[in-house]
Amino acid sequence: AQYSDWCIADEQIPVEELQRALDWACQNGADCSQIQVHQPCYLPNTLTDHASFAFNSYYQKLKHKGATCYFNDAAMITALNPSHGSCKFEFLP
Repeated sequence: AQYSDWCIADEQIPVEELQRALDWACQNGADCSQIQVHQPCYLPNTLTDHASFAFNSYYQKLKHKGATCYFNDAAMITALNPSHGSCKFEFLP
């Protein structure tokens, strides 16, 4: 079986740090269009959910170039697919 991994926000991280990490991910290659209002991953509208989507987008797109799921210790790897409803979290082998 193929090992799958997704990068999600750590819920223990202070809000300010999580927001900084989310902004950085969106400015450095993550596809943050899906977490805008009226887009598939806007709801639930929480910082943790939005950060998880952005972190994973960045990680999946750039891991083959050496990117990690770190974000100043605001993120972690999970083997459980965080997709929900119409919000699909990308996975690139």
